[in-house]
Amino acid sequence: MELFPAIDLLGGKAVRLVQGDYAQKTVYSDRPEEVAEGFRRQGGRNLHLVDLDGAKDGAPENFETIRRIVSVGGFFVEVGGGIRTEQRVADYLEMGVSRVILGTAAVTDPDFLDRMVARYGAQIAVGVDARDGRVATHGWLETTDLDSFSFCQELSRRGVQTVIYTDISRDGKLAGTNLAAYRRLCGIEGLSVVASGGISALKELEELAQMGAAGAILGKALYTGKLRLDEAVARVQNQAGREER
Repeated sequence: MELFPAIDLLGGKAVRLVQGDYAQKTVYSDRPEEVAEGFRRQGGRNLHLVDLDGAKDGAPENFETIRRIVSVGGFFVEVGGGIRTEQRVADYLEMGVSRVILGTAAVTDPDFLDRMVARYGAQIAVGVDARDGRVATHGWLETTDLDSFSFCQELSRRGVQTVIYTDISRDGKLAGTNLAAYRRLCGIEGLSVVASGGISALKELEELAQMGAAGAILGKALYTGKLRLDEAVARVQNQAGREER
């Protein structure tokens, strides 16, 4: 299972929100590229970047900040937040981003999703953010009537290979992740599931790996010191690599 340290970007700074509430933010660094370098020193090989300004407004407010982070090098980088045009997808991929995450656009414009999947294949993932089991959009500010599990099944049928699923109620609270939801999602044939939201213990990572999750995003637990990336890498990511060999 791959581990994805998260860097959420707001106004060019690395921040964390609580349950997606823009009014409840903690700023961790004015230089997010230095945060990325710190993750690399701890053995990280992936990054999960979110343009929170873009998620809310649809504008690439943190594009140059993301460019600086990508230039650190040595990472598989996935980026989400406000990506609603093919030009934005192309710009990120040309920059060196490994995978682009569609969120709101995957809900509001399924034809656009289909075109991007047909053109870019595995370089396109979908971020499914769930509030009380319903899909949320526009930086978690709006909630639809779409059942999140049914939506993930539909995404698999449409050819989406990777879904990043976040239970909003768990995000940023360090109270544990929704293991039952991921166990159910991992049963969707042909879909790689990346878990996000509330992961705060090595045991949770081990359980996610055992149920077949493709990845896990680590956020506030890393920033507060509740989890150490190097320990998680050794226990889950590197262990999985040894078993595969």
